[in-house]
Amino acid sequence: FRNGGSLTSTVRTLLFFTALMITLPVGLYFSSKAYIFEGTLGMSDKDSYFYAAIVAVVTVHVVLALFVYVAWNEGSRQWREGKQD
Repeated sequence: FRNGGSLTSTVRTLLFFTALMITLPVGLYFSSKAYIFEGTLGMSDKDSYFYAAIVAVVTVHVVLALFVYVAWNEGSRQWREGKQD
């Protein structure tokens, strides 16, 4: 049962980033389209779709990079703790 805490931490991290991956790009897509590109900048409907999609894709990449960073640090921390035993 030594690895029970690390498994719980890993699953919690995975679920957190899964929720971010679903909600953040979709939310930023619609909010940037409506409020930034159409509302503030006055772009046409067609142009705002394009730029909002770019915002969503960049958001996906940022979330993925953040997940890799957190997973890498969590794995190296668990490896160091296991090495001390």
